[in-house]
Amino acid sequence: MDDDLKQAVEFHGHLCPGLAIGYRVAKYIREHYPRSEDEELVCIAENRSCSVDAVQEILGCTAGKGNLIFKDHGKQVFTFFSRDDGRATRIYFRGDLSDGMDGIRERYFKGELSPEEKREFERMRAQEIERIIKSPAEELLTVSTVQIPPPRKAQIHPSLQCQICHEGFMEVCGRTVNGKVVCLDCFEKITR
Repeated sequence: MDDDLKQAVEFHGHLCPGLAIGYRVAKYIREHYPRSEDEELVCIAENRSCSVDAVQEILGCTAGKGNLIFKDHGKQVFTFFSRDDGRATRIYFRGDLSDGMDGIRERYFKGELSPEEKREFERMRAQEIERIIKSPAEELLTVSTVQIPPPRKAQIHPSLQCQICHEGFMEVCGRTVNGKVVCLDCFEKITR
């Protein structure tokens, strides 16, 4: 296990097939772009899975910096945009994680496996992780250069205080109701 994978596992909490996918995607991108210190590299992730944690840890694309954008289409697809040169690369992980594991995986997560079945599931899962980590990139990833408009940079807006709960919130997330400027939580409570 190399240092990048170790750090991704530490960040995520465990090694799983999803994290291995993100690791492979991030390693490929690191060969073509430098790690993002601020917002130089933007990741548009088309999923909210374990794979995104490896991208955050290895490439420095995070929601907090605004250079991790989610378009949750349930696909293992990532588009990376370089603000330095305007290039964009789209990566699709084309491996099938469910191949031969659907039934046993479902029962595993429901806690319905016998001890022997659980060991078999863990063995199959470990084999899949190893395959993802060791297979050549061209067997796992479909990589293409794409043209996309530059993603918006992170925006910082003034804060206001909700006139009901008195908590601070970002101005653009406020609503006016009954003559008061309120946060989204209070707005939703009032308008239900």
